[in-house]
Amino acid sequence: MASIPRIAVVGSANIDLTTFSSVFPRPGETLFGQRFDLGFGGKGANQAVAARLCGAEVLMLAKVGDDLFGDATIRNFASFGIDTTHVQMVKGVSSGAATILVEPSGQNRIIVVKGANDLLNPADVDAAAALLGTVDTIILQFEIPLQTIYHTVRFARDHKIRCIVNPAPALPADLASLAAADYFIPNETEAELLVGQPVHTLEQAGACATALLEKGFRRVVITLGARGSLIAGPEGSVHVPAFTVTAVDTTGAGDAFIGSLAVFLAEGLSERESVANANVYAALSTTRVGTQKSFPKRADFEAQRARHGGPAR
Repeated sequence: MASIPRIAVVGSANIDLTTFSSVFPRPGETLFGQRFDLGFGGKGANQAVAARLCGAEVLMLAKVGDDLFGDATIRNFASFGIDTTHVQMVKGVSSGAATILVEPSGQNRIIVVKGANDLLNPADVDAAAALLGTVDTIILQFEIPLQTIYHTVRFARDHKIRCIVNPAPALPADLASLAAADYFIPNETEAELLVGQPVHTLEQAGACATALLEKGFRRVVITLGARGSLIAGPEGSVHVPAFTVTAVDTTGAGDAFIGSLAVFLAEGLSERESVANANVYAALSTTRVGTQKSFPKRADFEAQRARHGGPAR
């Protein structure tokens, strides 16, 4: 029997404050929204929960504030069975927070305040080296300091651990310091910012992926929302179609994709199967409101995939 994948997420933990509204206020204007939702989020935390719900053992490396949300965040990780040995509470600092505005179509706009996330540093990675050295995959995103991300990519390379870098949210970065990652996975907006060329069509996505490969990346996956994903490597690129659902809230779908993909790859599925399954998992997450609480458990994912004719294992 195959061993259970072990995934480490070095990243952010936030509280999500989500407001649903058909219109958004102009400067100085106050409007009434339709609905409000409070939940646990942060790209790192979301990816950790997705990986855990897909069946992996998960280690979280993060920092939270000593405010109302810090202890609750740690307890939330523990409720999923995520290892919180290296989730630290920092005195005098707020926890990360994300204000999310959701349109009727399910599309979202997000403002993030990093708080304690901005204090996760390379020394914290070194302090967790013993545990990090036991995992199959390390996942990184851009809601923590870039120097910490670069350091962790080097750690993964030196210890021959699969490394997935999700450059979200989009920020200018030293791509040479990220190129040792096994997978570089931006969405269209992030790819466009990092490469400096439009990504509005599949052809443009392919050209952008090629440009990233020319910068030294081994494998590139560009997530394309309702159009699926594009996988690119030295041998060329392939488009993996999306799994069609009626979206209610797309918040966290990218994180659902990343966390589940790490598990499918670690389980030994082919790259294309893994991406196809991650497309399904991410799509299913958009059919419910919220981030972590919208992510399906593995059994529910398997049932939905089979019922709707999703990709086979």
